[in-house]
Formats: sequence, C-alpha cells, structure tokens
Amino acid sequence: KAAETVEIFFDPLTFLFTGLSTVTSTDVTWSGSASATIVVSCSGSTNNATLTAGTSSLKFTVCASNSINAGTANILIANNRITNPGTEGSYVIRIAGTQTNNADTRVAIVKHVIVTAAVDTSFTFTVAGVATGTTINGATTTYSTVPNPASLPFGTLPINAPVTLGQQLNVATNAKNGFTVTVVENQDLTSQTGATIHLFANAGADATPHTWSAPSSTLNNAQTYGHIGLTSDDSDLNGGEFGTGAALFVGNFQSTSSRQVFNSTGTSDGTTQNIGLAKVAYRIQIGALQAAANDYTNILTYVATPVF
Repeated sequence: KAAETVEIFFDPLTFLFTGLSTVTSTDVTWSGSASATIVVSCSGSTNNATLTAGTSSLKFTVCASNSINAGTANILIANNRITNPGTEGSYVIRIAGTQTNNADTRVAIVKHVIVTAAVDTSFTFTVAGVATGTTINGATTTYSTVPNPASLPFGTLPINAPVTLGQQLNVATNAKNGFTVTVVENQDLTSQTGATIHLFANAGADATPHTWSAPSSTLNNAQTYGHIGLTSDDSDLNGGEFGTGAALFVGNFQSTSSRQVFNSTGTSDGTTQNIGLAKVAYRIQIGALQAAANDYTNILTYVATPVF
C-alpha cells in the first residue's frame, strides 16, 4: 500500500552486523511478483519505494502516490556491503514495518571451512614391440620386435644396406608437468673380439638430428666401418627436432650421456601420440670393412621421469 513500510532488522539483539548504513538504492535489487524499483526520491510510477539505511536495519517505504502488489518479493543486496558478525552464533533477522505480516528468521555464523584433498601419484611406463613394416617418423622397420619387446634382434647385417628395428613407448601419468624419457647404452655394440659398431655417424655420437648416411668405410679407421643411430616419432619433442616424414637420426646415447626420445608437458593417457605414446627406431648400417663377429651386443636403458 501507499506509504507502507517494510523494515529488515539485522541482529536487533546485539547489533553485530555492520556496514548497513552505507547501503544505497543502487546496491539493492527488488524482484519477484511483488517487485519494486528502489528510488532516491518518489516519482509518479506505480511500484516505487525509497530506502532508508540505518545502523542495524534497512527500511523500504512505498512512495505515497504509488502501490506495490502483494506477492513474493526477492530483495538482493550487493556483495561486500554488509559485514557478518565476527563471533560464531545464531543471529536474528527481523522483518517488521507497517505491513500486515511481521516475522523473525535466523542466520548461523560458523567458522570458515577448510577443504583439503589428496590425489595419489600414478606413473606407468611400458616398452612394446612393433611389427615389420611399421613406419616410424618415415623410417620403416625391417624386422619385428613384437615377440620380445625387450630385445632388438638385428640378425646378420647386410653390407651397405641399413637395417631398422623399433620399439613403442607408452606413458600414463597424472604428473602435472608431464614426463621425460631418455635412453642410454652401456657400451657401443661390441663383440667378444673387441670389434665395435660405433655411434652415428662414424663414431661422432651426433647430438643434432640429420638425415641418415652410410658409414664412410675409410680403410684403417675402424670407427667408420659401421654405425647405429636412432630417431623418434614424438613430433613435438624439442621443437620437432627429429623432423616429420623424413626421419632425422642422432647418435648421442653413449654410456657417458643419454638421449631424450619422448616427453610431454602435462598429464598423459598412455595412448595419444606425442602425449602418451611414441615410437623409437634404431638403425644400423655397416660397410664391407666391418669386422666379422656373431656376438655384437650392448644394453639400452630407458629412464622415464615424471615431472610433478
């Protein structure tokens, strides 16, 4: 009704709510089936009300020439205008005024709730074989490693023809900053007689990836008789250093160092290419001067490291 008031008292018993006196008409929204427009001064519209902000209450007065229909009203006060009591407890909010219905409700002020949680670390790294004819970054495998993924059986090496074998690497982890996978050999491929197949290219243990080249086979220089190198199909590794489509090879996985062949910068599922999955190809090529032996061997070790 015209000139009727609704006054909301915040804690009329202890007056511990503060900031009420600073609330203005622009801080209040009144909506619902009994909506009103909060105005600074009354006008000729039909649903205007003014606001009087006190130290412990907010009073809404329907303008004398206006009316607001009875119904459900939602009065919203902007954030950070009224400060709750600093002491835990139950506090009265009183609805009063000249309207017909008055009532009390309460709000409970409790301590802030600290939410904590923990997530267990998970990290799974597996090495799998790949089939004959698998293309790894443009290099096609000569033989299969599927029967025994922990072995690279190059067999009897042909003269002047590269032989390529591969392995698949899978990483699944919830490490926030991902992981790195490196590989290192315990020694160059060496026979019982001491003959060696050196690292690509011509024993240079090249760190910069480049296209495959045959050993130079320079007489009286055994380091040039044969070599082994690797490439990875992790296309975003170190800015895509291994290339795409045409494989680029390195040889710097010697026993005194290690070579990064796979990485990711976030969590991984173990199946998505470049994130949870990558394949590594190893290639050997010898010339006619490579010393005969049927027992060239070495050990490759992968190290997978999560980055939390």
